[in-house]
Amino acid sequence: MKHTQKLKNIIVFIGVAAAALAAILLLAVPSSAQTVTQGYGSDVALQQGMIVGLKKDDLRKVEPINSSQADQVHGVVVSANESAVLLGNDNEKVYVATGGRFSVLVSDQNGNINLGDYVTVSSVSGIGMKASNTDPIVIGKALNYFDSGNTAQVVGTANIKDSSNRQKQIHLGQVLVDISIGKNPMLKNDDNLPGFLQHASSLMVGKPVSPARVYISLLLLAVTTSISGSLIYSAVRSSLIAIGRNPLSKKSITRGLFQVVMISLMVFFGGIFGVYLLLKL
Repeated sequence: MKHTQKLKNIIVFIGVAAAALAAILLLAVPSSAQTVTQGYGSDVALQQGMIVGLKKDDLRKVEPINSSQADQVHGVVVSANESAVLLGNDNEKVYVATGGRFSVLVSDQNGNINLGDYVTVSSVSGIGMKASNTDPIVIGKALNYFDSGNTAQVVGTANIKDSSNRQKQIHLGQVLVDISIGKNPMLKNDDNLPGFLQHASSLMVGKPVSPARVYISLLLLAVTTSISGSLIYSAVRSSLIAIGRNPLSKKSITRGLFQVVMISLMVFFGGIFGVYLLLKL
């Protein structure tokens, strides 16, 4: 009876430890992204609310990007007093938020923006628009609306070329966006990756992840879980049998069981960390 209770305690301990580590991995990145704003330099004048990406030849600088550079989205320009924590050198005065709730410059290029619409990058550099199911990346979800018919919300205009190569005027405004840069949830699924896996992997590392990486990560997690589970099962079973045959060696057998359990947990947590690195890098 005592041996059975010890086995239950070990199983409960493993379950609690695994759940705690999973919660840390899932929540650590989004939480920090909402409280810390990074400073950068820029070779061009940037306005608060502009959508920017890192310069390819200088990762300490940012520049406004358009829809053709959607995969380079890094964040939104914010003012220094909008964030609790600011990181950067004295010469890095452009503050970029990669998470949190901030105002974003948008246009009506893809129609008016309603509460709950996803926002992506438009064809005008630095300006967002309502996302459709063909836009691969979104910067977040709108928390209010932009109606270009309401002159009080329009802050300017811009000219673009439509699909027929004709000039078209669009209206600019601002919406409050819950910034969470990642793969568009509405995107037509052509990669055969289930939606819940897309969401979970993007949430875990804060960016879109290729299907190949997700499936390899699942395989790695399955292998490490199988190895650690087999080690623990074999060790517990052997220990219970050994104690039953020789009760006097209970202390040394228990010590050996504890060592095997710790090694198994190291293998399991190492596998989870390997999964995180595989998705993140």
